[in-house]
Amino acid sequence: MWKRGGRIRRPGEPLPLELCDLCGVTFPQDDAVRGWVPDSSCVHPTNDWFDGLRRVTACGDAHFAAVQDEYRRRDFVPEELWAAKIVRAFGAGTQVTTLEELGRRTGLHEPEIRRAVAWHNAHRRRRTPP
Repeated sequence: MWKRGGRIRRPGEPLPLELCDLCGVTFPQDDAVRGWVPDSSCVHPTNDWFDGLRRVTACGDAHFAAVQDEYRRRDFVPEELWAAKIVRAFGAGTQVTTLEELGRRTGLHEPEIRRAVAWHNAHRRRRTPP
């Protein structure tokens, strides 16, 4: 607190801020432009309806459009999305013991599960240094 002109003033509450996904600037939360973009690497922790979508935030319409364009240019890889769904299912707490059970938890069929595992293994090998 500080005193000015005979009044006691309290410091204001901190302003809720957002971070622009394009330029990294912080700005007031109320000024944010938000939306969803397709992203095969993204699964929602609890609601599979949002799988394959990433929520993005921008400081203005122009930056939001630029972020949208960036994601439009990326390949959407179904196997990547399926692999993320499998990782989520394995991290859910209860053990998965069969392909059928994994299929029920992920909504995937056996061929999709096998393709996702192959994609994941190949992708991991590319990222792991020799």
